[in-house]
Amino acid sequence: MSLVRRVFVLRFAVVLAIVAGVAMLPAAAIARSTRLGSRTLREGMKGSDVKTLQSDLTRIGVRTRASGYFGSQTVRSVRNFERAHHLAVNGIVGGRFVRRLGTVLVSDSVTAVADASSGGSSILAPAKPKVRHKRRTTKRKSKAVQKTTTDTTTTVKPDGGSQHLGERTLRLGMHGHDVRVLQGYLTLVGYPTGVDGAFGPATKANVIQFQQVQGLNANGVFNYADNLALRQAVALALAGGAVSKATINSNGTATAPSGAPALVQKVIAAANQIIDKPYRYAGGHARWNDSGYDCSGAVSYALHGAGLLSSPEDSTGLESYGSPGPGKWITIYADSGHTWIVVAGIAFDTADYGGPNIPSGTGPRWRSNPTGNLADGGNYVVRHPSGL
Repeated sequence: MSLVRRVFVLRFAVVLAIVAGVAMLPAAAIARSTRLGSRTLREGMKGSDVKTLQSDLTRIGVRTRASGYFGSQTVRSVRNFERAHHLAVNGIVGGRFVRRLGTVLVSDSVTAVADASSGGSSILAPAKPKVRHKRRTTKRKSKAVQKTTTDTTTTVKPDGGSQHLGERTLRLGMHGHDVRVLQGYLTLVGYPTGVDGAFGPATKANVIQFQQVQGLNANGVFNYADNLALRQAVALALAGGAVSKATINSNGTATAPSGAPALVQKVIAAANQIIDKPYRYAGGHARWNDSGYDCSGAVSYALHGAGLLSSPEDSTGLESYGSPGPGKWITIYADSGHTWIVVAGIAFDTADYGGPNIPSGTGPRWRSNPTGNLADGGNYVVRHPSGL
């Protein structure tokens, strides 16, 4: 065998050995850089996704050591979360668990109020640029002589290195808590974005869409001006978009606030006509006046009453209805499995997620909490009738 051939055979054998070695690695070792949600997690598993899970649980108040190993403590934490959020209590982290956890993380970020002790900030008031002080320090030059430096104050610019959303410019490739908050806010205002803390191509694409709708510089780079616009959009979404709020009456009907546009009043009046109807799958789709209504049938009926929809839409169809983001008066939340509408700050919904249920039973009802269903872990798109 020639020297060249022997060298080739040797190199090929080395490559085979490396490939075989990788193939023999346990699946847990290969998956240690896995993103949370890309695989089902259970006791005994290891990886960066396990560590992310543990950190996220701690962030929402379920203290869990971020070791990257899914041990008995993590099992207990997962089960505690499952009980609190009405999930199957099995200690296993699947897709539904991850979506619910993500919703809670977003909710915590969205409802945070200014707190000097934690450095938090409200939605309408972005975190103010921090002021950092150099402490007065002493430096020993000799046993008898000491020199003290003078105090200096440096203001951190809005673009400067903080992990609070709005205090640094975010762009493709960046990571951090502020990226997670950005992703959660984008999701809430109608641009569904995975909340993983990594500013990837999908996040950039949604930032560009948001910037285009808001009339901002649509370059996919999220700066302080973009942050102000996004926080205002989030506050609007949480309030149901309305300038003033409708009233839910003792008989279950709703009354539009004074000054509400005529179309808003018509939507409320139409919804009032079916509040005593029961929930019925596909109800309201074959005909407008039906014996029962499902979620999309009820939303379609209310919109049709104001001439805002000519034929019933299912929840998937409502994902592309109107314009993106929350409206000033009317906001529609829709995904492939459910939809509801918020009119003048109150929700018209067939799902009962707590609170008063008047009239009793299931079916189209007014709810005082406009975003209560966000807790179900759905991937909701937020839309509104153009101009409202």
